[in-house]
Amino acid sequence: IDLVSYYMAMKNCSAISEFILLGLSADPYIEAILFVLFLLIYFLTLTGNSLMLLVLSADPHLHTPMYFFLKQLSFLDLCHSSVTAPKMLENLLPESKTISVESCLAQAFFVFATGGTEACLLAAMAYDRYIAISFPLLYGRVMNNQLCVGLVWVSWGLAFADALLNILPAVNLDFCEDKTIPHFSCELSSLFPLSCSDTSTNFTLLLCSSVFHFFGTLVLIVSSYVRIASTVMRVSSTMGRSKAFSTCSSHLTTVILFYVSGFISYLLPTSGSPLEMIFSLQYSLITPMLNPLIYSLKNKEVKAAVGRMLRKYFY
Repeated sequence: IDLVSYYMAMKNCSAISEFILLGLSADPYIEAILFVLFLLIYFLTLTGNSLMLLVLSADPHLHTPMYFFLKQLSFLDLCHSSVTAPKMLENLLPESKTISVESCLAQAFFVFATGGTEACLLAAMAYDRYIAISFPLLYGRVMNNQLCVGLVWVSWGLAFADALLNILPAVNLDFCEDKTIPHFSCELSSLFPLSCSDTSTNFTLLLCSSVFHFFGTLVLIVSSYVRIASTVMRVSSTMGRSKAFSTCSSHLTTVILFYVSGFISYLLPTSGSPLEMIFSLQYSLITPMLNPLIYSLKNKEVKAAVGRMLRKYFY
């Protein structure tokens, strides 16, 4: 009897070849509205970040370390949103809500990799602001092209290595009868409860990675801004303080949006609750759409570059 039970359990595990993403709603009318809404958001994300890449690449006034990092952020937002948005839009259509196990694991890998890269990149941007404000005379020498390129490569390399460290053990997991994911995308934290294997090691790896990437980079960002604040408070003129803080406002807004939504999304249990869905949407779709607006509306140099480009091509 035990052998038969074991055989049946293994058969059930090996039979799972796809998952069902429950998504945001089961109501066809609400799904139709959400499809149009998120298609518009995804279109704005692609358009806004592509325009930022175009402006930052074409305007020689913006070929500085700060805008080099911003260009990398725009490219990263394009990648990050494209990992989840197309499949989410497909699942809002009535035909199918399934995703193969292999595609689900691939999506989880790229969600982890692009999210981790963005965390590292935001830390590098905070360091850039710290050098610019605290050591303005040495800024060009310290933040040279070699260091900037190196920081970007390190950000991508650390994130992809961390994602591989988590996804490779997950590839060997067996998945049992329950194949419904109470989410609109695949994330490792959503997959572990569906496995009939021992996932304690996987959970430990994921926890350590989250602490390293998100809390670790947040510590670097906070320490940079503590030093920036210390430098600015020593500036005697109010106008000088205001100008120094204004150069950091866009980056601070992006950091708050990214980390608040990311932390809450990962700290909440994977229950498929509306609150969890909202913060996951902000993390994966809304923030990448807002970043170009934040940097273009709050940055005079970017607005001036957009104006120069428009006058060049349309006047």
